[in-house]
Amino acid sequence: MLKLNVKDETSRLRAVVLGTAKNNGPIPTIEEAYDPKSVEHILAGTYPKEEDMIKEMDAFAAVFEKYDVKVFRPEVIANCNQIFSRDIAFVIDDVFIKSNILPDREKELEAIQYVIDEIAPSKVVKPPKEVHIEGGDVMLWGDYIFVGTYKGEDYPDHITARTNMNGVAFLKELFPHKTVKEFDLVKSKTEARDNALHLDCCFQPVGNDKGIVYKGGFRNIEDYNYLVDLFGENNLFHITRDEMYYMNSNVFSIDKDVVVSERNFTRLNTWLKAQDFIVEAIPYAEIAKQEGLLRCSTLPLIRD
Repeated sequence: MLKLNVKDETSRLRAVVLGTAKNNGPIPTIEEAYDPKSVEHILAGTYPKEEDMIKEMDAFAAVFEKYDVKVFRPEVIANCNQIFSRDIAFVIDDVFIKSNILPDREKELEAIQYVIDEIAPSKVVKPPKEVHIEGGDVMLWGDYIFVGTYKGEDYPDHITARTNMNGVAFLKELFPHKTVKEFDLVKSKTEARDNALHLDCCFQPVGNDKGIVYKGGFRNIEDYNYLVDLFGENNLFHITRDEMYYMNSNVFSIDKDVVVSERNFTRLNTWLKAQDFIVEAIPYAEIAKQEGLLRCSTLPLIRD
């Protein structure tokens, strides 16, 4: 049996589900795309090729191997994008929570059923259908659960709005001993530079007390100020609108001092090294074209 344990974003990783780019399917049509960045690349003829994305994910898997992390991969479904395992489920403490995802992505969850079968059934939770929640919007920080949401009245019209206030209420009920803090995120169906698809597209903690943040990703300045007060101005690395677009906040921590980052994130990687982080820089720029990066591709199961 798998004894789940995830209490934060940065403790030593022992087991993870890493998505797969194999048999990714044809380039989607504009109508099929889930986010504005994918649309941009479909129109430009620069949508990523399967073989390039497989190479990038292999590079990520090699880093996990180097650090002796147990890696589970989804069973491959023909013609299905299974890269972003963070969307389909997430772990808080020792509870595995299935996301209520876009209906045509349900089969992605079935592809990791062999992993779920290793978990005590009492620890597997499926929220009621009015609860919308995805793992990219859920971030753990000790006694805090940070949750990205969208409070606009046009929530139902936004395919880029993935977690609703019912999702926030659900987590409060499930984890009454934790502080659940929601963040109202900027959404756009048409401009990727103004679309924080998930919370990890504009914020993520690293190490013990540091974080990466994009101020413009929050609809309410109070939400941004909350993070500044909690972490301290000097502990936050502020990224630009363009850096947010290239997913600079979507790195992934294997340990308190080990961060996997995209090799082109020059400014961020320089800052991380200056803060004494070991930076495992890998190519991931093709996958980034689908508005997801390293954190989005992972579903951590066990951290120390």
